[in-house]
Amino acid sequence: MPRKRIAVIGARASGLGAIKSCLEEGLEPTCFERSNDIGGLWRYEEPTESGRASVYKSATSNTSKEMTAYSDFPFPGHLPNYLHNSRIMEYLRMYAQHFHLMKYIQFLVCSVKRRAEFSCTGQWDVVVEAEGKQESHVFDGVMVCSGLYTHPSLPLRDFPGIKKFKGQYIHSWEYKSPEKFQDKKIIVVGTGNSGVDLAIELSHVTTQVFLSTRHGAWIWNRVWDDRMPMDAVLFTRFNSIVNKFYPTFLMNRWAENKLNARFNHEVYGLQSQHRYVLEFFKNNFAPVFWSHDDLPNHIISGRVLVKPNVRELTETSAIFEDDTEEDIDIIVFATGYTFSLPFLEDDSKILDSQYSMFKFVFHPQLEKPTLAFIGILKPVGATIPTSELQSRWAVRVFKGVNKLPSVSGRLADIRKKRAKLGKEVRYVDYMDEIATEIGVKPNLLSLFLWDPKLAMEIFFGPCTPYQYRLQGPGKWAGAREAIMTQRERIIKPLRTRVVTCDQRPLSVLFWLRSICGAALLFFVFTLVIVKG
Repeated sequence: MPRKRIAVIGARASGLGAIKSCLEEGLEPTCFERSNDIGGLWRYEEPTESGRASVYKSATSNTSKEMTAYSDFPFPGHLPNYLHNSRIMEYLRMYAQHFHLMKYIQFLVCSVKRRAEFSCTGQWDVVVEAEGKQESHVFDGVMVCSGLYTHPSLPLRDFPGIKKFKGQYIHSWEYKSPEKFQDKKIIVVGTGNSGVDLAIELSHVTTQVFLSTRHGAWIWNRVWDDRMPMDAVLFTRFNSIVNKFYPTFLMNRWAENKLNARFNHEVYGLQSQHRYVLEFFKNNFAPVFWSHDDLPNHIISGRVLVKPNVRELTETSAIFEDDTEEDIDIIVFATGYTFSLPFLEDDSKILDSQYSMFKFVFHPQLEKPTLAFIGILKPVGATIPTSELQSRWAVRVFKGVNKLPSVSGRLADIRKKRAKLGKEVRYVDYMDEIATEIGVKPNLLSLFLWDPKLAMEIFFGPCTPYQYRLQGPGKWAGAREAIMTQRERIIKPLRTRVVTCDQRPLSVLFWLRSICGAALLFFVFTLVIVKG
């Protein structure tokens, strides 16, 4: 029987993982990329190109390298924990070279549509264009890996007076570097990651930067307790279980006190209109912003002035909702992106207004589950491991090894998730949910019996992607070593000057957490055994 042919749309970080997942399951992938190189968002190029993701020159990742890696390809230990876009591009090229992925990529524009006999075969027509000629190919499955950051959203109708404004306005998608903004007065609209990054960077060269926010925001920072990467400290299985039992009001109190201890959000004009838990999971699964370590410093020094929403624009100024008015030269709209799939014919029939997907991957009502959307979920965590795990599941569905529930079952799952708080998606829980579908979720009970040292690191340590290569399909022999050495790779780039000192004894908090964790595990496993 011939191998199933799979079309992968987009050679970005998620597309590379999709190609490799196809190869692992014995499928035949062909990747179509409209630009002339891999990398997508992480590839810096000076000119912007319509339909392609764009990154500014100084952009640095918001997730740490151990939490961002592909599950069987750790970042080199010497690299910083938070990486400049050029370093991530180096990593993607290393990954593609190591697993020989480049030969499966064609740099062509394409369109995708269901075949006339789709209801019987589940097949797709992919039309590619090269040198003015079009060719049509038939594929047994399609993986959409085109990313979320290609079609900028400019909400000009929300800004009365924009047509008479004589200054310049751009979307953050167009921004590359601060030089041409020298000595200008600028408003940055939006307190997302890119908005705050740009406000901070521009404040070094401009006369004044105003940061306009409609609702405020809870500002996290990359460096957390013990000066370790935030996601590596917070995204653990121990914390995930504790959160399930933690009342919402206590979670709000803890998080808000923690964040306000660094700087008082109300005093700095950033107080969110929402409590922490609501803010954390609103807006299509977007995470609370944790990249802005420098923002309080720039506000307290006056380089960045926080302002409310813009009510109206004049020829040369902005009038804010608090009735203050400021002269401005340039507006930078950091107002997000719209999700669009221009290559997918009849996408309006495939996607509803909320992009409702079964587990954020499969359309719930297609006759045949041969179309997978990889990476359209914005997790509270890193995208690469999330999209890679989605790909590993999708290809097994394409292959017929894994089965999806009935249409009614898929729709019921979607309704159940919508009924939860906002659009809540907890990183560890979602990863485990998809891993369970594949059969690669680590078995902690077995590990505590046979490899307690590894089990302790999996339970209390960061929930790194390597955990999903310990067992089941795609098992990787190096997974255990990658997990046991992950803390060394976190610390290594920090020790550029080694300090010799007496080793501190383990803290009371460490032993308390260990005892509580063991008791909690015993309680959970007892419940599982009793219910089973």
